[in-house]
Amino acid sequence: MVENTSSQRKNVGLFTRITAAITLLAGIALTVGGIWLGSLGGAYYYAITGVLLLATGFYLWKGKAAAYYLYGLILLYTTIWALWEVGFDFFLLAPRFDVVVILGVLMLLPVNLRAVTLPTKTIRNVFAGLLILPVLCLAVSLLFTHDDIAGSLPETAGDVAPQADTENVPDSDWHAYGRTSYGEHSSPLRQITKDNVSQLKVAWTFRTNDIIGKDDPLESTFEVTPLKVGNKVFLCSPHQWVFALDATTGKQIWKFDPGVKDDPTWQHLTCRGVSYHAMPDNAKTFDGSPAPAECKQRIILPTNDGRMFALDAETGKPCESFGDKGQIDLKDGMTVKTKGFWEGTSPPVVTKQMIIMAGAVTDNYSTAEPSGVIRGFDVYTGKLIWAWDPGAADENALPSASHHYTPNSPNSWTLLSADEKLGLVYVPVGMSTPDIWGGNRTPLGERYTSSLVALDIATGKRVWSYQTVHHDLWDMDLPSQPSLVDLKTKDGIVPAIYAPAKTGNIFVLDRRTGKLIVPAPETPVPQGAAEGDHTAPTQPYSQLTFQPKQKLTDKDMWGATMFDQMVCRIMFKKFRYDGPFTPPNTQGTLVFPGDVGMFEWGGIAVDPQRQIAIANPMAFPFVSKLIERGPDNPAAPNAAHPPGSEIGVQPMYGTPYGVDLHPFLSPVGLPCPAPPWGYIAGIDLRTHQIMWKHKVGTTRDATPLPLPFKVGMPMLGGTMVTSGGVTFLTATMDNYIRAFDVTTGKELWSDRLPAGGQSTPMTYSEGGKQYVVTAAGGHGSFGTKLGDYVIAYSLP
Repeated sequence: MVENTSSQRKNVGLFTRITAAITLLAGIALTVGGIWLGSLGGAYYYAITGVLLLATGFYLWKGKAAAYYLYGLILLYTTIWALWEVGFDFFLLAPRFDVVVILGVLMLLPVNLRAVTLPTKTIRNVFAGLLILPVLCLAVSLLFTHDDIAGSLPETAGDVAPQADTENVPDSDWHAYGRTSYGEHSSPLRQITKDNVSQLKVAWTFRTNDIIGKDDPLESTFEVTPLKVGNKVFLCSPHQWVFALDATTGKQIWKFDPGVKDDPTWQHLTCRGVSYHAMPDNAKTFDGSPAPAECKQRIILPTNDGRMFALDAETGKPCESFGDKGQIDLKDGMTVKTKGFWEGTSPPVVTKQMIIMAGAVTDNYSTAEPSGVIRGFDVYTGKLIWAWDPGAADENALPSASHHYTPNSPNSWTLLSADEKLGLVYVPVGMSTPDIWGGNRTPLGERYTSSLVALDIATGKRVWSYQTVHHDLWDMDLPSQPSLVDLKTKDGIVPAIYAPAKTGNIFVLDRRTGKLIVPAPETPVPQGAAEGDHTAPTQPYSQLTFQPKQKLTDKDMWGATMFDQMVCRIMFKKFRYDGPFTPPNTQGTLVFPGDVGMFEWGGIAVDPQRQIAIANPMAFPFVSKLIERGPDNPAAPNAAHPPGSEIGVQPMYGTPYGVDLHPFLSPVGLPCPAPPWGYIAGIDLRTHQIMWKHKVGTTRDATPLPLPFKVGMPMLGGTMVTSGGVTFLTATMDNYIRAFDVTTGKELWSDRLPAGGQSTPMTYSEGGKQYVVTAAGGHGSFGTKLGDYVIAYSLP
């Protein structure tokens, strides 16, 4: 029997009133937002649920049993709708259920049940059952995996002869950023195996004392991969301090400070590594003269203020005969010489006689920036031997009193690779800034943007080029060091090159000719560029790719709750998004994969003997919105320097627009598209198939509460693989180093790092013991914990 009205009102206490008020507020939010979403062509579920919540809150305030009937309907309707829309996908179900389950639990509390007299206990039990239903669906969804690939790579090593470039590097050493100039990020060491890797312990820790401060750029990072030569480890810190350490103990042997006076308006402050050169017997300079007697072994250091040093590897002192007492000015020949506009963030390729140097320019600042010229210098004297200027009519013209390098010609900010046997250096060419609007670009200036280019080591003349993005309006360049592999095929050994792109494509070419080994057919892409610009009708899509096969829809939007999920769906509907290569516009374009790319400077690791590769792609969305000129976005610079970040409003002076670049985040700061956002994956290079792929990284260091939910996190840095069947990774947004079984991708071991690990590990052996070394210093704009640690692990 239902109680009378006066009795009901008497029993409705404060807690029930609060529950009703929360329900009413939730109803208002969902109704307003749901109508907005529906008007944009999205789901009307939120609007309908909002109205039902308003009615539920009203009846609960009145103490009427109808509140429970209506809310039971919401629970059933929500469960059916959620399963119909996304199936048993935990990450997509959770924000669809969280609010309705929490409100349902509140309504089921005795204090609220006492305020409303339900006709029978059966009604109460049915309500409880309906409340359990979405919880059961969430539990069942944990049994399913999405996007993961379970498989295995071939376990045995192939019968491929050792690669030519590795023959001069002892197994115990790591002589270049990727161990060799082939960029393999691979070591033949096998003391650490998948059976004993779980026993790894910290062997030594070194602290650089190079602490990022308030006067440093936002994009200050500790991304170094150390080198190991003989009994020394060489590395650099963000301010380009160089250290030589004892390989057994990690104790400092020497330190060199180049005196970089950085500025917070610089776009970068980082040092990904140094380069190494050993003088052979009877060495000669490039012009045939005997090489200077000093610096039998030398360390090459580029700096963020546009200089390059040659240091004696034994003492750390500058090599006096190199340039001007040990240094050269890399701004020579440039039309713009402002410090910070041209930066040496990545170590150069060093061959028997040459240093081949590329560099980064400030992105999206103006059309009047330094050239992206690639230059070859004599390794002993620092003399300029050749130049390759990708934006010039005469690509190899050297600077003179009447000639400067071409402003804004495309730059190569990342790492190069080289094959001295073929006499070629491979340049992953980026963009001519600004990146996001190209209406004023010329065919001459765009010949080599977002291309892989092979240059003659001796002359700098172009041998071949392959363009991976035509008329790039998304900054989808080649960010990684290419990896060179002598590939075993049915037609014999083919010298191949693997070039990971921000798009998620991995382009595989014959490194002698630039001809594709893995097809990359030209595919129609969205059209409709901003006024004054145009788009290419097609883009190449490699058949070896991590690019998502399906376009995003508003169903893929995520959130901590159904409220911010709804807001993400509204934002998604407001942006223009027609899949990859949707052109930028003033409405706002969703860029997925985002501007940071599926691949970054970490690249991939390859085991040339086993003919496999390990990759760590990520899929993180960005928004690109062109901003017309106005009072807040002037057409010309009103300050001496650019902003010190690649995130936010970028001026793009010299074009009709500025651009706002930012991650696509919910109101609470979570990425709008659902996780996973980061993976580790294994590729069989003989079939070019992705054999396994698993999400990697937890939320432990990215949320207020240290909850280690394994969601697959964004990352910066790369993998390193060993012949012991283990691959290592320290790039994820949580502060861990991890080891994985190369064959299956199973995680075998992890250790907590004292700071962010946005770096690529390396390995070496000394005194019969194998060490794994990584930098843990964080990344300013990535938001990970900053530090100054270099940590070595070994078996007990």
